[in-house]
Amino acid sequence: MKPPVAKRVPHPHELHGDVREDDYYWLRDRTNPEVIEYLEEENRYFEEIMRPLEEDTEHIYQSMVDRVPDSEVHVPVQHGPFFYYSRLDKDKQYPIYARKQAASRETLANVAEEVVLDFNELAVEGEYLSVTVQRITTDHKRLAYLENRDGTDRYTIHVKDLETGALLSDRIPNVFLYGSMEWSRCGQYIFYISVDDNQRPYQLWRHQLGTAIGSDELIYEEKDITFTLHMSKSQSGKFILVYSGSKTTSEIRLLDADSPLSPLQLIAERREGIEYDIEHWGDELLILTNEGAPNFQLLKCPLHDLDARTNVVEYKEERYLQAIYPFQNKLLIAGRENGLTQIWVLQDDVLEKIEWDEPLYTVSVLSGQSYETEEVLIQYESLLTPKTTFGLHLQTGEKQCLQVAPVSGEYDPSRFRQEQLWAEATDGVSIPMTVVYQEGVLNNGPAPLILYGYGSYGANSDPRFDPYRLPLLEKGIIFVTAQVRGGSEMGRNWYEDGKMQHKRNTFTDFICAAQYLIAKGYTTSSKMAARGASAGGLLVGAVANMAGELFKVIVPAVPFVDVVTTMLDASIPLTTLEWDEWGNPLNREDYFYMKSYSPYDNVEAKDYPHMYVTTGLNDPRVAYWEPAKWVARLRAVKTDNNVLVLKTNMGAGHFGASGRFNHLKEAAACYAFILDKLGVATK
Repeated sequence: MKPPVAKRVPHPHELHGDVREDDYYWLRDRTNPEVIEYLEEENRYFEEIMRPLEEDTEHIYQSMVDRVPDSEVHVPVQHGPFFYYSRLDKDKQYPIYARKQAASRETLANVAEEVVLDFNELAVEGEYLSVTVQRITTDHKRLAYLENRDGTDRYTIHVKDLETGALLSDRIPNVFLYGSMEWSRCGQYIFYISVDDNQRPYQLWRHQLGTAIGSDELIYEEKDITFTLHMSKSQSGKFILVYSGSKTTSEIRLLDADSPLSPLQLIAERREGIEYDIEHWGDELLILTNEGAPNFQLLKCPLHDLDARTNVVEYKEERYLQAIYPFQNKLLIAGRENGLTQIWVLQDDVLEKIEWDEPLYTVSVLSGQSYETEEVLIQYESLLTPKTTFGLHLQTGEKQCLQVAPVSGEYDPSRFRQEQLWAEATDGVSIPMTVVYQEGVLNNGPAPLILYGYGSYGANSDPRFDPYRLPLLEKGIIFVTAQVRGGSEMGRNWYEDGKMQHKRNTFTDFICAAQYLIAKGYTTSSKMAARGASAGGLLVGAVANMAGELFKVIVPAVPFVDVVTTMLDASIPLTTLEWDEWGNPLNREDYFYMKSYSPYDNVEAKDYPHMYVTTGLNDPRVAYWEPAKWVARLRAVKTDNNVLVLKTNMGAGHFGASGRFNHLKEAAACYAFILDKLGVATK
């Protein structure tokens, strides 16, 4: 079967005296049967290319399934009389959420389990399912949860009676996928956030249980199209926090959870460039803000006087504070220092860092813990250490290991190595990289290597344990993550230096990381693959144009590759929210800067690596037509005979197939393609 060839229909874009040709613009019309036929033809070509790799794919898939534990049970978290947890059985696609009623953790083994929600019972074979937010009433009698079956960001609230197991008649559609639902403390009202036609979360509603949806009251509407709404409940449970935010500015309102009919209370009006977060602690509000402090400072004020702010601790530039966790008798702060996640405990007006044994790690405070607890659960992992849950005793500061996530099959961490490397960027900045490989892999010279990157929105690529990576490590693959600018690994400035008019730093950092790995003998260009998803797909897509010769294969998943056209179209979901990240091409300077790196606009008549591109027909974040147009243009222009495939998931969105084993099957196919092109035997 020959590669599909998309027809070309001239569609020039003219702006700022510049013309961009877009012959594949017609692929945007998903109601056009020709568009669907083209995507299905690309899928048939993908299947044809992958057919010789079926045995390799199955071998990799089975080696991953062999790493699935018989059962994975998360450490139970106490709330009132119950301990809540989730478990995932080996033969199940989805987790089961359950609870036990017990006086202490020590007595849990002798208590019967009560299933709260079994995702497997909701799932339909072969169809998509996503359940995100779950919220239980203060009296523990009802569960509200968000469900979606098409891969978009439009979810539906369902309410389950935990005493009878029945679903109530309250069914609320068009709710955002996360940060969008909370109960009043009386359990009679649900507050939720709905989305507009572009799937932007923008309206806050109050629903009284048992009443018609049409009678719900609109409490607040965010009318600025560059802002979104989300909400959470304070750690104490006393307040619902309603956030209006853009990429650079925030504004928060309080709602008393004990008085669900009371009005919202504004904490501080939005001011361009000022971001803040709040929490409730005793009689005070705690405030994290970047005002006068790029890496955020911690302030406090009385609940009755929001303007009487004082410092909680001294501001330190090298310490990036990101989240507040107040408990009744102790305050924890999460953030970053020295390129790694950190947790500090407030002790005598000083933040004392919790120390860990390994040089590389990722650590976090588990969310949703009881305000009254004396034992805070902390999750720890590294590239070599499976997820480990510690109980931190708040009075003594002692850490107790409560659980190490099981790893099925033989696993000896001493057989592997993790490292932190530093490459020099084009402007002299040091770029951190995390590396993991099997001991002895480099004894015979350069090895096959997969380089991953993201570098956008301030999101971090931290060292994490992945049991399904072990079969690939055992085949001699080196895994490297380049923590390029655009993330926040090195603090807030690391993010600022990789966005807007500094975005090209993200791409050149990744290129410098690849060159460093070659120069230091870790790999060669004929043995290296690049991977990235979403904004990371933009990263590796831009790199394919700028320095594709450094890689044998590139894997852009759901890639954001048609930057200028998308950012000009305010009708596309989430576009207006992105102007503070990438720029607004209606501005001349932004337009030409974005055009300089947009992968679709910079395809050239030259050789490209092998490429494995994926997308989802229902993706609201990166529309399917971006990778479809990009692949069509690459096919028409590139001068090599390397393989280029496009796999469109016709029934899902941004996150691919749902269900654990379906995810593993997709991963196995991708790895089979990579290993085949790198010349690595799968057996």
